[in-house]
Amino acid sequence: MQQLIRAAQRLGLVMMAVVVMVGALTLVSAPASATNYDIKMGNDAGLLVFDPNVVTVKPGDTVTWVNNKMAPHNVVFDEANAPGDKALTTAISHTQLTFAPGESYSTTFTEDMPEGTYAYYCAPHRGAGMVAKVILQK
Repeated sequence: MQQLIRAAQRLGLVMMAVVVMVGALTLVSAPASATNYDIKMGNDAGLLVFDPNVVTVKPGDTVTWVNNKMAPHNVVFDEANAPGDKALTTAISHTQLTFAPGESYSTTFTEDMPEGTYAYYCAPHRGAGMVAKVILQK
């Protein structure tokens, strides 16, 4: 009877150790939560810039462009300066102009998108230097 009790205690300890290990592995392997990055279209001083003009993201992160000042604005990804093809840059571009402060649009960078630097611009203000980039790191 004593041996049966000891065996049950050992089995209980082994089971508890397995539960702790599985729980720890689950916490370690849990994906990081996605982040949202806000980019102002036109900075607070009224300059024709994206603010910030460079963001580095991971797969699952979202970039939201918010019309701030000096409308109209849009976000057009430059096919010649982005990984992937024309279909990708077209899909993630937002060519419709924003006019009112607070108008916005977002793009989520996914695991299936190629890693690299995605250059973009505001079509009405590209000549004024309103260009920026999103860097996707995996």
